[in-house]
Amino acid sequence: MAMLKRDPIFWWASGIFVLALLLFAVTQQQLWLSLMIGSYLLRPTLASLGVGRRYLDERQLNIHYRSGNIGFAVMIILCIIFAVKLSAENNHDFELFAATIIMGLAAKALFNVTLIKSFRETASKIIISVGLLVALFGSFDAGSFVGIIMSVIPGLVIVGIGLLAKKFPRTIGVVILIVAIASIIFILRIRQNWGQIVTAVVIGIPLITAGACLFKGDKKDTEVEPESAA
Repeated sequence: MAMLKRDPIFWWASGIFVLALLLFAVTQQQLWLSLMIGSYLLRPTLASLGVGRRYLDERQLNIHYRSGNIGFAVMIILCIIFAVKLSAENNHDFELFAATIIMGLAAKALFNVTLIKSFRETASKIIISVGLLVALFGSFDAGSFVGIIMSVIPGLVIVGIGLLAKKFPRTIGVVILIVAIASIIFILRIRQNWGQIVTAVVIGIPLITAGACLFKGDKKDTEVEPESAA
């Protein structure tokens, strides 16, 4: 009887799990694994989006929050390790791990925008994160110490722009949008492989989003603009 008293999220997750097993048995395709992961992540994902929170108590929400952050940190660290290893082997597949890292951090920041409504603070974090990752992955193929210094300069410039974003939001918003769009056009015009296209997308989209967030502004900033207050 206790089994029948389960909430709807449990039954949806169970249905997805059974569908995954059926797909594996019938097709032997990798889609079953995606569905299996989806059944496991369904409840914490819905809870994070504010859906079905009545089926969770505060203790469960706290557990989901802590375990989710730990799992995300582990995934990012492993992606960095794999990227460094592949780059050392001169295997350009490391760009896929770089894309995963950037998109993961960007997605986390973008959901902070949606859930917290702190547009300008989040835009600054997005720009700084992109700058640090550009500096990190730019240094992989540098070789010499001087080469490393030269390779990280563009990323550090982006970091500096991110630090100034909250003080001069609209000015930095224009700069970031121009840089992002110009970078995407430049990379796509000289593209030599799919890795460069992925790089253009995973760097350009977060920066464009950050620029839009700087123009959007927060509710508390609508009365007094930082640039006009100086």
